[in-house]
Amino acid sequence: MLLVIHIEPWYEPRYFIPIAGMIIGNSMTGVSLGTERLIGEMKTKKELIEGALMLGATPKDAVLEIIKDTFTSAIMPTINSMVGMGIIFLPGMMTGQILSGVSPMIAIEYQIAIMLGIVGSVSITVFILTRLGYLTFFNRFSQLEE
Repeated sequence: MLLVIHIEPWYEPRYFIPIAGMIIGNSMTGVSLGTERLIGEMKTKKELIEGALMLGATPKDAVLEIIKDTFTSAIMPTINSMVGMGIIFLPGMMTGQILSGVSPMIAIEYQIAIMLGIVGSVSITVFILTRLGYLTFFNRFSQLEE
């Protein structure tokens, strides 16, 4: 963000507040989608997980496919929004900049920087959710809890 926008200081409120809002809002969406998917998958695949544990798998190994599916489904809306950006639809920030007289190339650079920040933050928060969240379903003896 600092390389594209070149603001000094980096925490200038007129830039920091809207950009942080976009990044945090998208991260919250990813986390809520990931949480819902993780809980649902852990409930529906309870027997498979317990079977893997009985055969000697660690909790991480028993839920690895669930973790992968959860991560993918949680970041998919963000990836989908990046796919159509600029071709199918113009994001609000970019459109606003173009209408206010900013060069379209500058508006595109800003939008790309914002979207990379969003996909990075969503990926990191969902990764942390999936890698640590599954542990809440197991007790200290590596048994699946109800």
